[in-house]
Amino acid sequence: MSELKVTVNKNGPYKVEGIAALTGADGAPLELREGKAVFLCRCGHSANKPFCDGSHKEKGFLPDGD
Repeated sequence: MSELKVTVNKNGPYKVEGIAALTGADGAPLELREGKAVFLCRCGHSANKPFCDGSHKEKGFLPDGD
């Protein structure tokens, strides 16, 4: 397993690399593609939560402080 790395993208999602498992709000495991980065929604508008679907672009998401 590789080292876990989380990158905060400006006005976009969290990029998570090296993740072994992810659990949804209901406690069920979420399907991940081995060796692929996961992009997690920060704006709250994604139709595919917890994953980013690009909705932040059309909604003009700006994190607090920006």
